[in-house]
Amino acid sequence: MLAWGTLAPVCSALPVNLNLSTSAPPAASEAWPVMSPQPQPNGLRPCCAFGYDLHAELLGMPVPFYQLNNTVTVDELGQHQYNDHLLTGLANLAGLGRENNGILYTSRGGFIDTAHVRDTADMTVYVFSQLLPKLGQAFTLSLEDELAERRLVFTAFTPPDDAAERYSLAAWLAAHVAYQVAEWHEIAQWYGFESVPGFSEGVSAFSPEDLYSNLLGARLAASLILNGQTASPGMYNMAMGTALRQALTNLGAQPAEITRFQFDMLNGRWWSSQRRVPEKYLVLYRNFRMGDSRLPTPVPGEQTAPVHLSLPHRWKGFDLNALGEMQLWPGDNMAQLPPPSPYYTPKDFPSLAERAREQDAQRNASRDR
Repeated sequence: MLAWGTLAPVCSALPVNLNLSTSAPPAASEAWPVMSPQPQPNGLRPCCAFGYDLHAELLGMPVPFYQLNNTVTVDELGQHQYNDHLLTGLANLAGLGRENNGILYTSRGGFIDTAHVRDTADMTVYVFSQLLPKLGQAFTLSLEDELAERRLVFTAFTPPDDAAERYSLAAWLAAHVAYQVAEWHEIAQWYGFESVPGFSEGVSAFSPEDLYSNLLGARLAASLILNGQTASPGMYNMAMGTALRQALTNLGAQPAEITRFQFDMLNGRWWSSQRRVPEKYLVLYRNFRMGDSRLPTPVPGEQTAPVHLSLPHRWKGFDLNALGEMQLWPGDNMAQLPPPSPYYTPKDFPSLAERAREQDAQRNASRDR
């Protein structure tokens, strides 16, 4: 069992056992107090294109005197802030916000993008706060469009009688659905989604570190929920900051010079320092694999055994896939995304990712001729 120690008490008399084991999923010892239903995270933190000291272009023209460092260390993460979205995220990039996000290299988890970790943790907490009061009822949470209309659809069923079991089931179902949201974002970016019109996000689609980072965020949030650390937004923010630092440390977080060294070793293979953000093919190597049972994308030369992360699909006899799922209905602007009939579900994600992989392979073949 991979139980990564105990967090120091955070706004609570109870310590948190940060259990990321891929064996039997842990359960809550009781139905803890929970914050009121939270507002939907309205946008994602600006995440990092793979590489460091990146330059940028706007409308095809280089942006002078701009350089994105992109690396971060465990000691530089700042304070977690629920729903730290685009505008405050830009302040963070300028060094003015509470959070500090970027990519760091870990010996057991490969490259980790902390913006992806935080985003999926926040989405898990959002879904949990909305789901727990309605567990067992049929209802839908509508998210902002990403090429398609995003709906989180929950079915009617008879939940457990025991309050702690209901609480635990809601936690794992929330993490399950929140990770589906992250998977869709990778697909949407490839097929033309732009959160800022005119600024392509294709450079970030299926980046090698993305989905493992998102999965880590889902597992961290589930651990905090199950250990009673989401009674208030302030408690969650403090506990998440502590949990993120602890998890990265236990994954073998490296100093910034090692992260830069690993980037340098992959320059020309995984990314190109000669290209500028947001050029799609600044990233040369992508991980198109879908699914919530993952190892980090293997980094050439790393000898340390990687950490496997996963989410349960069943809990106490309940099939999570039958209780809730993400549905993607045709939207007004689907860019290059083939329209669904009548809607996409996570069952369609592997085929959409495979289609993207084939496009990427064709482009790389043309480039190498």
